[in-house]
Amino acid sequence: MTDPKQQQLTMGQLFAFFVPLGVSASLVTISHVIINSTLARSSDPEVIISSYAIGLSMLAVIERPAILLRQTCSALVRDRTSFKAMAKVAVCLLIGMFAAGLIISYTAVGKLLFSHLFGVDDTMLLAIIDVYRILMFVSIFSGIRCLYHGIIISNMRTKWLTIGMAFRLAAMYAVSMYFIHTNRVTSGEVGAIIFLVGMAIEAALSYWEGSKLARTLPLKKEGHEIEKTGQILKFYRPLLFSSFIAVIIGPAINAMLGKTADIKLAIASFAIAASLTQLVQNFFSYMHQIVLNFYRKDSSLAIRFAFTCGFIPTILIGILGYTPVGPWFMQHVMGTSERLMTASLHTLRVFMIMTLLYPWLDFCNGIIMLRGQTKVMMFSQSANVALTLISLFVCITATPGWNGMIGALAQSLGLAAELSVVLYAIRFSSPGVGRRAQPSI
Repeated sequence: MTDPKQQQLTMGQLFAFFVPLGVSASLVTISHVIINSTLARSSDPEVIISSYAIGLSMLAVIERPAILLRQTCSALVRDRTSFKAMAKVAVCLLIGMFAAGLIISYTAVGKLLFSHLFGVDDTMLLAIIDVYRILMFVSIFSGIRCLYHGIIISNMRTKWLTIGMAFRLAAMYAVSMYFIHTNRVTSGEVGAIIFLVGMAIEAALSYWEGSKLARTLPLKKEGHEIEKTGQILKFYRPLLFSSFIAVIIGPAINAMLGKTADIKLAIASFAIAASLTQLVQNFFSYMHQIVLNFYRKDSSLAIRFAFTCGFIPTILIGILGYTPVGPWFMQHVMGTSERLMTASLHTLRVFMIMTLLYPWLDFCNGIIMLRGQTKVMMFSQSANVALTLISLFVCITATPGWNGMIGALAQSLGLAAELSVVLYAIRFSSPGVGRRAQPSI
């Protein structure tokens, strides 16, 4: 017999759940649009945006462990005892990240990484290192923010994520306007400063709310077994290993774009097109939560929701790429030159492939998480990386004149490979394996 609660579930409830998550995720991407729009107004935007983009790629590698604190904390912390264990892990992690930042910024290791891993030439090397010396502090504030986000999410106070992001964006915009109106947009360091100010403010607000909530937790919740750092690490390590597979993609793309026909134009156009694509795509990055929260209650409704929303990102990117809206936005809002605008539009059109696939990948990953088969994600992300790298090598060899479009195509094909592996696992693996309830991450 059908559960009456299942009959009461409506599409309106799914939208009411999904839209606030989407808004919060989209606001994250506006940060990078603000920064790229600011740097695009410099006297040499291609060089400056490129130096910032490469520094940001290194930050993505170093910051990734910090971001995972959010999922780990929200899944495991239910009392002050478990939070104390979580905080010890976080402190050790932040110390390690800071040490890694110092090594990259002030020793020959950083120069070797940027030169050989990212393919940076000597003319840009010092500018990129100067950018990263500021960005390394962003990773520390990001870790603090994500730790307390976990507390906020587990206590159902998610509006504070949106509030924190709103203050972050307001601060970043104010700093951006200062640099623009004082004609001080002269290096990629400006972008790093804008990002640091915004992240510090968001971290402060997250700490303020999250620490208050942490003090209200019981000392020891009955039935909650998490007490030691070893238990935290047992959950955290698989997430970390899996994420490091995927994080290779960004640096690999920037490194290979360094071998295109027009290096500076390729990196800058890819950065702008990718930021706009993420702005649209991030709104739909919580499709897995629809699965985790509603699929077992009404699978057909969850699938209908995916079909209703799944094509919207591609339509929006198509409007930017193929109508006058895109050129107008890039010239008047982002302030790009005509040459950079044209290259960015061409790259944006290729990104339509990725926006078509991404919502379905996220939905299918939700099914994988619901089944408790998260090891599949390591194989799917490995397939993503493998095909992305192969595509980069083939395109660089055959058509180096495609510039930023090479990165967009490689990233799209990699996502297609990841989706294929996940679909195969869903189709041919037993749903009963590992089907016990999983934490919603």
